[in-house]
Amino acid sequence: MSAQLIDGNALSQQMRVDFSARTQSLISQGTTPGLAVILVGDNAASQVYVRNKVKACEQVGIRSVLEKYPENLSEADLLARVDKLNHDPSIHGILVQLPLPAHIDADKVTEAISATKDVDGFHVANAGALMTGLPCFWPCTPHGCMKMLESIGYDLKGKHAVVIGRSNIVGKPMALMLLQKNATVTICHSATADLKHHCLQADVIVAAVGKLNVLTADMVKPGAVVIDVGMNRDAAGKLCGDVDFEGIRQVASYITPVPGGVGPMTITMLLSNTLDSAQQSLSVNT
Repeated sequence: MSAQLIDGNALSQQMRVDFSARTQSLISQGTTPGLAVILVGDNAASQVYVRNKVKACEQVGIRSVLEKYPENLSEADLLARVDKLNHDPSIHGILVQLPLPAHIDADKVTEAISATKDVDGFHVANAGALMTGLPCFWPCTPHGCMKMLESIGYDLKGKHAVVIGRSNIVGKPMALMLLQKNATVTICHSATADLKHHCLQADVIVAAVGKLNVLTADMVKPGAVVIDVGMNRDAAGKLCGDVDFEGIRQVASYITPVPGGVGPMTITMLLSNTLDSAQQSLSVNT
């Protein structure tokens, strides 16, 4: 048995064709979707992520505004800039790339972004709406994972899903999204006793801790679906995820690769949220 790949690159490109059409429709109605991306400092990984996001916007016709600031930008100045963007009707999404320099409170900045422009889905208002099942911007990475499961026609009703990781960005919202689809969800983390025991019960496993080989083949029951959110480098410097890909692909029914799996889907859902925000603004103004 060899697992089928859930190709995030292919699925992303397929979805972005539709996004291009949505963008043109909004433009024809007088609204050009706009995303503001703020980068503070010169973190190498952040620069790559931001470049990919801007490129994706260009691909589907979304107007992107990239603002780069030096490492010593004050928290007050950043908050003031966010406030201006909140009131700019040409901007429908605001993204402040994390991590921020140590002297800036990332939570304070996240909460300063208007919930109606929080296309990352990190604002407490969106987090609360997700928890209670109300319409909101879903965080992009777990939303991308859900789209990948949807793409293979996987019915989560009654299935047991294990999420490894409890971050506010991936683990917790991932669990809530799986619950909304009627899965039975177990959240595992660094203090979980006998991780293997829990994983062996799972029909779906989402690994999202940023730790190399946190999930190995002996921890996966035959036929399970494995979604790898991790982004690490192995001893040879090769990009890889949280799971033992080569071992697990001999056991699982489906698996996501790294790179080319969840990563491109995260950016694709950012585009989706930005388009949704632009559509909402159009509805409000008409």
